[in-house]
Amino acid sequence: MSTPPAGIARLLPVGPTGAALDLRSLADHERHFGPLPAIEGPRIGHPGSMVHEIERAGLRGRGGGWFPTARKIHAVLESAAGRRAWSAGRKPVVLANAMEGEPASSKDAILLRHSPHLVLDGIQVLAATLGAPSAFIAVHRGSSVIDIVTRALAERRDPIVIELITPPARYVASEESALAHWTGDGIATPVFLDRPFQRGVNGRPTAVQNVETLAHLGLIARYGGEWFASEGATSAPGTSLVSVGGAVSSPGVIEVATGTPVAEIIDRCNGFSGDVAGFLTGGYGGAWVATDALLAAEWSPESVSAAGGVIGAGILWALDARECPVQELARIARWMAGESAGQCGPCRFGLPSIADDLDLLATPAAQAADLHRINARLPLVQQRGGCKHPDGTARFVTTGLHVFQDEVAHHLHGHCSASIGAGSLPIEHPRRTPVPLPGRDFR
Repeated sequence: MSTPPAGIARLLPVGPTGAALDLRSLADHERHFGPLPAIEGPRIGHPGSMVHEIERAGLRGRGGGWFPTARKIHAVLESAAGRRAWSAGRKPVVLANAMEGEPASSKDAILLRHSPHLVLDGIQVLAATLGAPSAFIAVHRGSSVIDIVTRALAERRDPIVIELITPPARYVASEESALAHWTGDGIATPVFLDRPFQRGVNGRPTAVQNVETLAHLGLIARYGGEWFASEGATSAPGTSLVSVGGAVSSPGVIEVATGTPVAEIIDRCNGFSGDVAGFLTGGYGGAWVATDALLAAEWSPESVSAAGGVIGAGILWALDARECPVQELARIARWMAGESAGQCGPCRFGLPSIADDLDLLATPAAQAADLHRINARLPLVQQRGGCKHPDGTARFVTTGLHVFQDEVAHHLHGHCSASIGAGSLPIEHPRRTPVPLPGRDFR
């Protein structure tokens, strides 16, 4: 194995000035990391030996769920063997997810902008370990990194051809079953029945992994699982890219060891730019957390969860105390309602109704009945959808109403404590609700 790099700047190596290195060319990439070693392929029903290094590493997916990567690999191979996929010419597929549907996240784009070949290495590692003859990398249509990925692919002569695909830039299009659906059938809507590891692209067992997870695979293949686990929390080793935004002096994407105190992450962003009302963790399908509770936590799935948050796709947003959190809840809930696929009742009817009531709660004329309706509707959309979109939106609203209950009370008495308008949380192209049946914007 190659000599491993020191420190925690693994995915985004830095130069003498402290700025991230530009490793977009294959020559610069291999000069820094060394060539990718040969990866042993699988036997029927059993992945290649690299899976043992991944298990030793304790790598967990960085796309949102933090599910153990090795378990996902085993599940794909077991599904393939159980369904006679090998003999039927339906071997596994690798699908790299760089869609970054969360508007508050930019980690995947930054990673591809600086280290695209590390992601492509990881795709090759996973495909070889699974014996997958097909691999795709999905970047949403219109993304600024499409040209970078295209140029990186043109430089390579890999044993497994990776195809760049560009699904529509819809929030639910980045959900793994929706992504597999679009790759095979050309429509980016979630699938209700089998999961991708069972039946994904064109009915084949499909390993969907976030590009940050795959970049870590490119490092584990070179330096081993023990090296990977030498940094970070025991329960979720390694480093993590965090998109830090809102009321911090230097917002952006930073790489930290998992288990880093949240207060230290804020310090690395040169502290707060003002008073903070609370934190959004994990994005618009995540959860709000009180400031004191999160500042006492560490950046790991278990510690953030204990504080009441969701580490999710690595989003940490500090809400400026001068903004109205109730207006922000209403604005984002309306956007999330418009981003659904409209395939089932909780999204098609429930989310727009909750957004309507939040709009009322955000006005000076808010009444207790508006809050009661929201609280009555929220349980009706949870765990009843075809995907987790309504659950995530409900969690965003529920935790927000709890963390900002004092501001909610102000609104119910005809007041608002905000001194500036809401609107700092980014959104893309608001769409009308209720959502029409899936049309060409999902194709």
